[in-house]
Amino acid sequence: MQTEDCLVHTISLICDADSLRKRLKKDIDAGIRSEDVIQRSIARIGLYEKLDTEKIDVTHITPEHAAERIVNVERGKTDAEILYYR
Repeated sequence: MQTEDCLVHTISLICDADSLRKRLKKDIDAGIRSEDVIQRSIARIGLYEKLDTEKIDVTHITPEHAAERIVNVERGKTDAEILYYR
């Protein structure tokens, strides 16, 4: 893959432990994941702060709003600007 002349943005989607637990439980109930994923995932939440990435907290937003924030990272807009222009 040619990446010359590309601008790469590294983004981490993060959420709080309760939200993560609820989201993973849906996958467990659907048979997509096993029960042990919850504790492993919650234990890793703090590691995301150490990553050199743009963080987008998706705890209280829809997937559509998360996508909008991802697009706006590239455009350099802040959350306040996104809300203003909505």
